Amino acid sequence: MSDGKIGAMVATIDAAGRIVVPKVLREALGLKAGTRLEVSERDGAIVIQPASVPMRLVRHPEGPVIEPDEPLPTLTADEVRAILESGRR
Repeated sequence: MSDGKIGAMVATIDAAGRIVVPKVLREALGLKAGTRLEVSERDGAIVIQPASVPMRLVRHPEGPVIEPDEPLPTLTADEVRAILESGRR
C-alpha cells in the first residue's frame, strides 16, 4: 500500500447496530474513544466522518476570530506538522 491508503476491511454490525472501526483505521485517522462522528448515506454507501464543530465569528479588538461552540483538543506541534505534511501529498 505505497499510496498511503488502507485497503477495505470487513466488520460486522452487532444486534444493537454497532460496528467496530478496525484499530488500524482508528489509529491512521486519529479516532479515539468519544470522538463524535457523522454517519450518512451517499450513493448506496455508508459514509462515516468526524463530526464538524459549529463555529461562530466573534469580534475582538485585534480583529474577527472564529471560535468553536465547544472545546476542542489542543494540537501539539508534531500533530500540526503532520497535518500540514498530509496536505502536501
